[in-house]
Amino acid sequence: MGIGEKEQDIMLEKLFSKRDDPREISTAEAATVFGNDGAVFVDVRENDEWAEGHMPGAVHIPLGDLSRRATELPEGQKIITVCRSGRRSLDAVDILHHAGFQDVKSMAGGVIEWSKQGCPLE
Repeated sequence: MGIGEKEQDIMLEKLFSKRDDPREISTAEAATVFGNDGAVFVDVRENDEWAEGHMPGAVHIPLGDLSRRATELPEGQKIITVCRSGRRSLDAVDILHHAGFQDVKSMAGGVIEWSKQGCPLE
């Protein structure tokens, strides 16, 4: 017995719709936090990517070094992880949670989206 057209549409929407990840915040939300000095931004890109441009005031710790260097980050403060497109920064959230940090989010879209929105880079 087949499924009806409505059921098929619902199933396809569930399969292909973007699901919100609770580990992420939008670029707009990150820009608001950035402007209010309400969090530490941790850029987990590699050195060459960092040199091409980064958020002013961001802390640079490449993803491969993050678990070893997590102690360099302030405890009890909000942390927003950043990468080029938002994929590695999600891994960074998991690494920091494992290291005991509670209030950590990834900036969706990464530096690419940050730049598109006209936000500052240095």
